[in-house]
Amino acid sequence: MPKLDCNSAGQYSYIEDWGITNTTKLHGVRCEYVFMRVGTKEDPDPLRKPDNKQEVFAHGDFADFIKPIFDTLDLYHNQGVDPRAIAIAFKNLAENHPEAELEIVAMEKRGDDKILLRAKTAVGSDKSQLSAEYFDDYNQLKALSQSQQLLLVEKSDRIRNLENMITTALGQPKSYTQGDTIMVQENPITINAGRDNSGVINLGQIKGNVVNTIQQLPDSPSAEQPGIKELLTQLQEAISESSDLPETDKADALLQVEALAEAAKNPQESTKQKTAKNAITMLKGLFSGLPAIASLVEATNKLLPAIAKLFGLG
Repeated sequence: MPKLDCNSAGQYSYIEDWGITNTTKLHGVRCEYVFMRVGTKEDPDPLRKPDNKQEVFAHGDFADFIKPIFDTLDLYHNQGVDPRAIAIAFKNLAENHPEAELEIVAMEKRGDDKILLRAKTAVGSDKSQLSAEYFDDYNQLKALSQSQQLLLVEKSDRIRNLENMITTALGQPKSYTQGDTIMVQENPITINAGRDNSGVINLGQIKGNVVNTIQQLPDSPSAEQPGIKELLTQLQEAISESSDLPETDKADALLQVEALAEAAKNPQESTKQKTAKNAITMLKGLFSGLPAIASLVEATNKLLPAIAKLFGLG
């Protein structure tokens, strides 16, 4: 059941499991701050928003903060999610229907290997037709071999970037919606990590995120035998220092290393192994066009098989 508790002044609420639909009326609601979880004895004020306890919502800010986007095309994938096929199919749909003005606004992981893409559409768009066309294309793309898919990805930064985002989203903690009700989520997934507001890649930010994620992994117990943390550190350094990769490919490769680091937190889980397999395949595709004598190729020819083996893939 939804839990809602306001003080006598109506200034704050606990909104754990509070469902918000397009019929929810928030106009005129006065709320200075809100708690995303119901309090306990150990933590009486969990997940306060705004986070700064010295700040409060200005008039009308609460409604803007909690109001979801309803006019979206929802593409739910629940069987053998193929990030590359999703990326290609969505690009095709957007190019075939420019009048729909499709723009991805959210990715939500559901369960262990399911994902929902929400795309904003122009007013009046036929979402039923768009969805049917998308999934017809997606299912055909899934049936292609990896090499056939790579031919479609070649020289398309848009496809590679979206594939990377989906792979990363699948490795994140669970987030979800329910029916046409958007549930309050603790960890919403952002889809512009590593890029500024103009879409320009911030390689330094991406590298920092990767390093931080790798550092969360345990050290190898043996100095002579590198573990997943040490191997991923070497891979990250080889990519960062490479002079053979263009900046966009370098960013894509580092995002795949981050996905591997997230998966390495539970490397024996089948879903994490799938994430690792997808990331390794993507990395091989990114490096396939480099000269055989490139230092990055020499390094990854040693590192990727060793990493795959630690995930039980080798």
